[in-house]
Formats: sequence, structure tokens, C-alpha cells
Amino acid sequence: MRNIRTALAASLAVGMAVAGLAAAPASVSADSGSSSVVAAYEGGAKSEQAQNRAFFEAVWEKAQERQDAKPGFQAITLYYNDSAAPSFQSEISQSASIWNSSVSSVTLAETSGSGDFDYREGNDPRGSYASTDGRGHGYIFLDYAQNETYDSLRVTSHETGHVLGLPDNYSGPCSELMSGGGPGPSCTNAYPNSTESARVDQIFG
Repeated sequence: MRNIRTALAASLAVGMAVAGLAAAPASVSADSGSSSVVAAYEGGAKSEQAQNRAFFEAVWEKAQERQDAKPGFQAITLYYNDSAAPSFQSEISQSASIWNSSVSSVTLAETSGSGDFDYREGNDPRGSYASTDGRGHGYIFLDYAQNETYDSLRVTSHETGHVLGLPDNYSGPCSELMSGGGPGPSCTNAYPNSTESARVDQIFG
């Protein structure tokens, strides 16, 4: 798998550059009506972690305001495109199934066209990360080297959790999906716990 992904890196980098899909963090489309944040699988500086947590807390608070103003269940479908991450399509599909079986307010569905968010792959010294508004928009970047060290399905599900509005908690246990790389490479849990699932349902419900 390492050799396949390494070989893909060179060819994909050219394709991504031509298509304007470089892995540098970028704001999501104006349609989302919100700024974005870059949340990595492994924890960075404490100040950056605090800033990211504050961002997701703001997403949470706005969701609660919407619920108070217009209570009631409102399920939605978010469409993702994984064509720019060909070597991770199995993990992406499994991750979507995991989230679809874990929450009821939002459904993840694949599209070959322009989706709400997309997946990309390549090499980045920061590792894997999500650039998102926390409301289903943005993109997820999956780093080759990091996905050789950590369980790839867990990494993919974790980063998808950011798109669904969940913050990192690197000090959490392996049973907490958003603890990311905190528990170490031996952790392979790719499922959100009940608290994480409930939070997504409250954000999108």
C-alpha cells in the first residue's frame, strides 16, 4: 500500500495543481456563509488547539440558536466527492457508512459532481486535516505517510467528524473518535461514541 500511494503522490500532485486543488488550507465557498478552520489529526500548538476548539464551540452555539428559533427535526443530505483521493475510496466509503449508521440528522452520499465537501490525498508535513466550516462544507486532506502510521479508517472518520462540526479532544480515550492521534497508532476505533453522535444530530437536526 505504501508503494502504491507513494507512486500516486507524484502523478496526483500534478493533477491537483492543474485543477487548482493544492492541499494548502483555504476557505470554503461563500455558499456556506461561514469562515473555515483547519483541524489536524495530530495535535499542534496549544494555542492552535484552543482556537480550533473555540471555532467549533461557536458552530455549536449557532446550531443551538437555530434550534431554539425553529425547533424540530430537519434531516439533510450532504454530498461528497472522493475523486481526488482514489487510494482512499474504500476508507471514505466505510467512513460514510459509519457516520450514516451513527447519526440520524444527516446522511452522507457520494457524488461524481460538485458536492458539499470533497476528499483529497497527497503528502503534507502537517499530516491529514479538514478545512471546513463545521457545517458540512470544505475539504478533507488525507496524508499518505500518516495513514501508514495510524489506522486509515479512523483517520478518515475522524476528519469527517470535523466537517460535521466536531472539535478535537486529543486527551480523550480511544473510544472517542475525535481524540484523533492522541491515543497513539494502536488505536483503531473508527466509530463516534454516543456523545459525539448526539452532538452531530443536534448541530444538523
